[in-house]
Amino acid sequence: MTVTKPPFDLRALAFNCSLKSPEQPSSTAVMLGHVREALALHGVDCEIVSAAGFNILPGVRSDEGLGDDWPALRAKVIASDIVIIGSPIWIGQPSSVAKRVLERMDAFLSEAGEDGRMPSYGRVGAAAVVGNEDGAHHVGAEIYQALNDLGFTLAANALTYWVGEARTGREYRDLAPVPESTADATRMMVRNAVHLARLLKNAPYPGKDVGA
Repeated sequence: MTVTKPPFDLRALAFNCSLKSPEQPSSTAVMLGHVREALALHGVDCEIVSAAGFNILPGVRSDEGLGDDWPALRAKVIASDIVIIGSPIWIGQPSSVAKRVLERMDAFLSEAGEDGRMPSYGRVGAAAVVGNEDGAHHVGAEIYQALNDLGFTLAANALTYWVGEARTGREYRDLAPVPESTADATRMMVRNAVHLARLLKNAPYPGKDVGA
């Protein structure tokens, strides 16, 4: 039976925050590929950006000057309805690449308009986490808090993850098939994020002066 995909009416941007270069295989890339497939079934076009392949300079401004690749990536964030941070677990933490991406979006806090709305308002945030050590909930919690502080909205169950047995070296990209519990979490995360994104697109957040 042929499954007909709905037309794309939303856009998603997924940051692959693996420490590996874009040319190297990574479990984060595989998981985000599964997220993109699930999004497509709901009419969402998803672009995956391998953050390690860009020169994202340290700082908390939207443009840190010569050689900074962040301004172009920021434009992709602003053009998206859903933003997903995909991170491996390192030392029980989000990767340094994930933290750099989140730090650069800190500029949104000072870019709010007179109505108090940050550029990220109305956009849905989510997280995808992989690793072969404990800490997926902690990594998700750090990403959640950062996205919320930065003006993104989180849908219910906004995290999909897989954690393998410690010290075995087994990775998500080696799994065939993916465990049903993780596949189900991915589908639920996507379903809820898309639902929320459509609600916010049709009913944006009010500015601070509305109803005052």
